[in-house]
Amino acid sequence: MDGLLGTSPAVFIGLTVVLVGGCTILAGRAMAANWRGPWQVVGAAFGLTLADRFLVYALFDGELLSPTGFLIDFVVLTVLGLVSYRITRVERMVRQYPWKYRKRSPFAYVEIEPS
Repeated sequence: MDGLLGTSPAVFIGLTVVLVGGCTILAGRAMAANWRGPWQVVGAAFGLTLADRFLVYALFDGELLSPTGFLIDFVVLTVLGLVSYRITRVERMVRQYPWKYRKRSPFAYVEIEPS
């Protein structure tokens, strides 16, 4: 597992998922709250992945240029960011346009049929 992630599983969970993942979740919420596109969440996740790989290297003696570690980190952070983006966007649409949309699930809203 160390070879695949470029670090130990404990560092991956603690640093990548909890610390940097929390930053990515906040970035996704901020992008949705400011009406930015989802592609900007991907860009933010890319930058946070670069920072994460550097922190793994500098603090925990992990591999800096591990392609599989970078890819796994990027996918995990992108998913966290896009999920938080979508949840925030649905909440925002339903709250801002209550006469037009209603919430169907945490990830989807539907248009209210005119009566």
